[in-house]
Amino acid sequence: MKNPALLPSGFVDLLPPDAEQEYTATGKMMTVFASFGYGRVKPPLLEFEESLFAGPGAGMVNDTFRVMDPVSHRMMGLRSDITAQIARIASSRLEKELRPLRVCYANDVLRTKAGQQRIERQFTQVGCEIIGEKNIEADIESCVVSLIALNEIGVKNITIDLAFPRIVLDLLESATDRDAAKNALERRSADGLKKLPKKISDDLKKLMDASGPAEKALKKLTALPAFKNQVKQLQQIFDGVQKAIDELGLDVQVTIDPVETRGFKYYSGMGFTLFSKNVAGALGRGGHYDIQFGGRKQAESASGFTLYMDTVRKSMPAVKSAKAEGAGYNESWKNIRERQRKGAIVVRGKGKT
Repeated sequence: MKNPALLPSGFVDLLPPDAEQEYTATGKMMTVFASFGYGRVKPPLLEFEESLFAGPGAGMVNDTFRVMDPVSHRMMGLRSDITAQIARIASSRLEKELRPLRVCYANDVLRTKAGQQRIERQFTQVGCEIIGEKNIEADIESCVVSLIALNEIGVKNITIDLAFPRIVLDLLESATDRDAAKNALERRSADGLKKLPKKISDDLKKLMDASGPAEKALKKLTALPAFKNQVKQLQQIFDGVQKAIDELGLDVQVTIDPVETRGFKYYSGMGFTLFSKNVAGALGRGGHYDIQFGGRKQAESASGFTLYMDTVRKSMPAVKSAKAEGAGYNESWKNIRERQRKGAIVVRGKGKT
């Protein structure tokens, strides 16, 4: 007989105290976002697939559950990433709002399959987007606000890894076996690049060798004139982020990985990944992208980040359980509420008759 309590692979019940910890941490981060002028939006769980897969959502087709709408008989998708929905909202419902538009969100997503480092197929995404601001300051703000939010909930030993994924993606445009080349780059295997044309292989090896702490990496990248414009942008972003880290006294290290492309399916400019030494896997990702949604003739510049709460929760300090006090069944509700307003957890019937 099948176990009726068995859940599908990649889905879990979040129990006490983990569920409360995630809820509390999400609230603290959303308060940080609001203090920087980000307004909260709450997109629907389901959308028609034409809108869900437009713009940034085009790269999420294979990760999305689909169902038939019994009302309209049209195909719908259960969101696998919220950024695509933000693009739709910004290009329709909030199209006439003053730019730059700042929005934030905290909602669950569902994916058809697990990743190499994430076994969960349902998890909460928390993040921010700046839309309509095409300058380096928007990218710097995305990096810094994400670091402030993680610091606010007690995450330590953070690394922010800067990248410029378009460099690699453009280099591989003419490669016959791009997937094999990407796999070689993910393994940081120089031998795996030998099948590529020599010029492309040499450039990728030089980029790979430049990975590491930001200041050292930038010195090596500056010696590669073919990527002058991208390196200049990375330098400006690093300078801005490092200045904020120093001013705020954050426990953060900045690194650069010029060949990183994972998780940057729709990014058109810089990208960044957040890690903590205390947990495996990425805490979140962000960067610069363009919104070309629906009938919009001109792309709109955007920058933002998404934090993955399943990983973030594991990187947070352990929860200290509060001790509950007892109350007799004959104690008045008024007294119980007065005790609770003073910060006590009061359980009726606990230790009393």
